Amino acid sequence: MTHQGAPAQVVIPHAPWFTEDRLGMFVHWGLYSLAARHEWVMNYEQIAVEDYRKYFEHFDPDLYDPREWAAAAKHAGMKYVVLTTKHHDGFVLWDSALTEYKSTNTPCGRDLLTPYVEALREAGLKVGFYHSVIDWHHPDFAIDAVHPERNNPDWRELNKTRTGEAYREYLHGQVRELLSNYGQIDYLFFDFSYPEMSTKTADGEPKFRGKGAKDWGSVELMKTIRELQPGIIVNDRLNVPGDFVTPEQYQPAGAMLSGDKEVPWEACQTLNGSWGYDRDNLDYKAPDQLVRMLIDGVSKGGNLLLNVGPTARGEIDPRAHEALEGIGEWMRLHSRSIYGAGAAGLDAPVDARYTLRGDRLYLHLFAWPFQFIHLPGLADKVRYAQLLNDASEVAMLVLDSDQVAGHMTPAGQAPGTLTLKLPVQRPNVRVPVVELFLNSTALNTHPTTERD
Repeated sequence: MTHQGAPAQVVIPHAPWFTEDRLGMFVHWGLYSLAARHEWVMNYEQIAVEDYRKYFEHFDPDLYDPREWAAAAKHAGMKYVVLTTKHHDGFVLWDSALTEYKSTNTPCGRDLLTPYVEALREAGLKVGFYHSVIDWHHPDFAIDAVHPERNNPDWRELNKTRTGEAYREYLHGQVRELLSNYGQIDYLFFDFSYPEMSTKTADGEPKFRGKGAKDWGSVELMKTIRELQPGIIVNDRLNVPGDFVTPEQYQPAGAMLSGDKEVPWEACQTLNGSWGYDRDNLDYKAPDQLVRMLIDGVSKGGNLLLNVGPTARGEIDPRAHEALEGIGEWMRLHSRSIYGAGAAGLDAPVDARYTLRGDRLYLHLFAWPFQFIHLPGLADKVRYAQLLNDASEVAMLVLDSDQVAGHMTPAGQAPGTLTLKLPVQRPNVRVPVVELFLNSTALNTHPTTERD
């Protein structure tokens, strides 16, 4: 049912599954996994192509089993997976006819995308590809401000032959391979455009020019994508409009807009600040924090794409597994407050978030109150309340004027307030959720909410 005053859920018309599923797994995996010190290691350490090749010569992921990846994602409650087919270093995970810099030419000796796609389909997960439009290995990709050779004294001479035309054809050709050779692909994440990153020399002369839609041939590329995969969704990083926007490493304050129009969005987040496997990075987010990030995004109408960086041998490392298991433990009991849910159009209590799905309103309590929580404007809107983790009833009180003036609520509590009486002991879950079954009465107000 639709509640007047509640925001309509923003969906992608040709792919409504995206805002239904809400949670996906991002996988960054490639040659940088051998370096094990960030996926931008080639850039950060300004490693030349010939020096970076040692990782190509030793890439042999003997423990790679995408069925285990799919199982971990599914156990965590994730509904889709997005894998880096090629990152900025230019190395590709499939047997591309357009380059020798591919997995089949390493000690691995095989196409790594075919078993990935098969594993996801077997598990009932949507299939996603990430593809970088940047390529630090390709000889026609012009040196710029993010290129590993940006400090090469011969950069001007090298760039004279790097017109970009051959690279544009290469980029389009590889995208055609990805979208023609693996059956239905549900999701495509491009990374990334940077037209504003133009620089000058110390003398003020133009030095490096950023790259954007013209460099990638984005309009033509999007046309090709739609022709090859009409049902696919594409992100916003080709420097032309896509199906959804992708805030990275931050949680938006609310709905996201393109122009004056609300659009679907997905926050992509890491476990520890690195996308690729980073052996010595111990800054892992706790499972409680990850669950709160998921809830926060859904409460604002967004998705969460949470990243793992498998090891060079192809395994998800134990720290990442622990995080995924923690999310899965919570999702097993609370997923109906996430799947198909979205913004409720109501002000939630402090340290809490609402999500709305059909005629059920979900109150996620980031802090456990003692002992009452007050929901202004909901007194005649809710027919039943329960804790979602065990379906145990939560007492509902509508206080009269004497009680409103007394110790149970703050003075001046608004009439029409629904008060929930919660147990003293907090449920032993990462974030407790109260499920509120709504009456047919429309939600036509957006009140503030107070708590004891």
